[in-house]
Amino acid sequence: MKIVASDIDDLALGAVFLATGGGGDPYLPALIAKQTLVQTDGVTLIAPEALRDEDFVVPIGGVGAPTVSLELLPSVDEASQVLDRYERLMGRSIAAVASFEIGGGNSLMPLMAAAVRGVPVVDGDGMGRAFPEAQMMSYAIAGVTPTPALAMDYAGNTATFETADTVTYEHHIRAFAAAAGGMITVAEHPMSGAELKASVISGTVSFSLKLGQLLRKQRGPINQLMPALRALFNESVYGAIHQIFSGKVASISTRTVGGYDVGDLSIQDFHDPNAVCSITIKNEYLVAMVDGRPLAMVPDLIVIVDAETAAPINAERLHYGQRVAVLAIGAPEFYQTPQALAATQPRCFGIDLDYQALAELVPSDN
Repeated sequence: MKIVASDIDDLALGAVFLATGGGGDPYLPALIAKQTLVQTDGVTLIAPEALRDEDFVVPIGGVGAPTVSLELLPSVDEASQVLDRYERLMGRSIAAVASFEIGGGNSLMPLMAAAVRGVPVVDGDGMGRAFPEAQMMSYAIAGVTPTPALAMDYAGNTATFETADTVTYEHHIRAFAAAAGGMITVAEHPMSGAELKASVISGTVSFSLKLGQLLRKQRGPINQLMPALRALFNESVYGAIHQIFSGKVASISTRTVGGYDVGDLSIQDFHDPNAVCSITIKNEYLVAMVDGRPLAMVPDLIVIVDAETAAPINAERLHYGQRVAVLAIGAPEFYQTPQALAATQPRCFGIDLDYQALAELVPSDN
């Protein structure tokens, strides 16, 4: 499958929907990606199974606080420069590029890098959504080591990392991001084709494109769009999709701490001002609750959309008074396993809740 410039807006729209509020704002990366794909005649999207077991595959993406991406603007060749330097570091030629996550700008960066380098992009990613920390990637959970890794800041300065484990790596890479202005471009989790096939959340790039096409073609009130969304998600690696709340944004408070955007969001019900949905944020939407009762929680996906257009809204784009709907989507099967939950359930974020699957919290469509 070939991804061309005319696909970018739909791909970005679908990826923002799956990003659960994080992944970086896609506006400027989309402009750069379109320009890059026009100049390079597109990029090839390949299924993980098309890789040879011995192929050298490298994920690439941005690390930092998503709010910074609105001000610390990416350059056209930033991602490809990182790949050039990473090949020199590793002494190997890269056969394919993969995504950290399906999320906003981070879903587009691998396409730009691969197009410039003339290599394919894997149809899949390391999260099936966006998560804030490296140890939460499917690559890491499946046993792929994150280092050697190479990071580059906005000024072209680079740093390399070699750590004993992924948690330590996350601390070090996050500290570099904070010191480098809040956002960096990183190549990490080098792996073979065989390792990629055993760890990737497959099909998420092509699904993002289909999802974006649906959102664009059927743009309108979310209540009207839900049947079409249910049909699409039923045929995907995700679980059921539900609308769990709707109302207006009553308050949002976030701050950048240690390289993350952290904070809280309150949404007041349209009809009952005493009913308030509270959402915890750490780059992404983590837990949604009403009156102390959870409605959905990580690793299941919590998505906020404009109630009138169904357009997804990143956390850094939320503001007081917006009329929104809160959706919840079952996580891919990989993230329902004990080893994945051990790295991604609410307690991993300091939230005093045991994970409850979406099917238990929302037993039927609403």
